[in-house]
Amino acid sequence: MWKVKRMNRARIVVLSIALGAGGLAAYLASGSGEAPAPAPVAQFPTVDILVAKSDIGLGQSVKPDDLQWQAWPQATSGNFISRASKADAVKEFTGSIARSPFIAGEPIREQKLVKSDGSGFMAAILPAGFRAISTEISPETGAGGFILPNDRVDVILSKREKNPDSKGPDITTSEIIMTNVRVLAIDQAPKEKEGTSSMVGKTATLELKPEQAEVLARARQSGVLTLALRSIVDANAVEKIEEQIGRNEGLNVIRYGVALQQSMQK
Repeated sequence: MWKVKRMNRARIVVLSIALGAGGLAAYLASGSGEAPAPAPVAQFPTVDILVAKSDIGLGQSVKPDDLQWQAWPQATSGNFISRASKADAVKEFTGSIARSPFIAGEPIREQKLVKSDGSGFMAAILPAGFRAISTEISPETGAGGFILPNDRVDVILSKREKNPDSKGPDITTSEIIMTNVRVLAIDQAPKEKEGTSSMVGKTATLELKPEQAEVLARARQSGVLTLALRSIVDANAVEKIEEQIGRNEGLNVIRYGVALQQSMQK
């Protein structure tokens, strides 16, 4: 008898739990127990800016299909071309030449485009005040063909002179006459070919200042020129070194082939 009462009590407990769970499920299903909706995300003001619709390569002539308007956060759009300021920008920049490559979705900067106005490609992409000068190279003097357009190089001049001692061998000297020079083209290729990691050519076209061009022209007549490929990491190392040298006393800086004496800056 006692066992029967105990079993009945257990069944009542189980039945009560089941009824409670069912009631909770019905309450939730009715929508009364729904969690509150998340707060709406703040919307930042945007403006339409001009971006590259597809990749634009170095030296490529820009077509209307290469450009499009895209919404951009207004707070970061100050240096870009907006529809509000230049509604006819697509038409205006059609036919321009890309001085630097763009990737799809990248904002268009006017400084990276140049209008050729009938001039050749190289004249169009040269920055103001610079000259394009070519020099002969070979696999031995051109880093084995691993120098590509837009790389940075040092120019080394090697000369062989007669030994004052007539019985001794000739004397060979080498010196760096220019540093951190940009390569504009290898032969007539202003950009690397897709899928290749080297370009073996006979000439390299360099971007030089007028005084550098004079040094290079003289150096070609007096010895052999070699291009030393620089790392991307230290592309700006020369400017930093010159700034540091300017703070030291009694050091000579060789710039464009001319030695300059530096004094302590106080």
